[in-house]
Amino acid sequence: MKIVIQRVSSASVRVSEEIIGQIYKGLLLFAGFHKNDTEEDLKWVCNKIIKLRVFEDKEGKMNKSVREVGGSLLVVSQFTLYGNAKKGTRPSFTEAASPDIAEPMYNKMIDILKESGLQTESGKFAAMMDVKLVNSGPVTLILER
Repeated sequence: MKIVIQRVSSASVRVSEEIIGQIYKGLLLFAGFHKNDTEEDLKWVCNKIIKLRVFEDKEGKMNKSVREVGGSLLVVSQFTLYGNAKKGTRPSFTEAASPDIAEPMYNKMIDILKESGLQTESGKFAAMMDVKLVNSGPVTLILER
């Protein structure tokens, strides 16, 4: 599993000219699933995201989690995180989970994050999406399991 985490002041995802997910202060999560990912991997990643201290405290240090700052989450599926462009000019996606594996993992990820009590919005699996964001900091991390 590979998650690109961006701390945002706002983010939205649009499908066919309609905004289907939108947050303000929080974390935008681009989620890519590997063909060998397990539910244990998924639970570990979600727990890490919920507790990740990437928001500033009063001293300006990254000491607060998304929950502590009253933030939200926006989860967008992105199989291209497993694109390999080492050979040739067309990326290979052989390490990415097939849609029949990735879609249930994506939905389960959203469920786990919602069950944590955090406001969680999402994109649409396998759809052509336009993602708009204002990266705060900028802060961008890559989380792999």
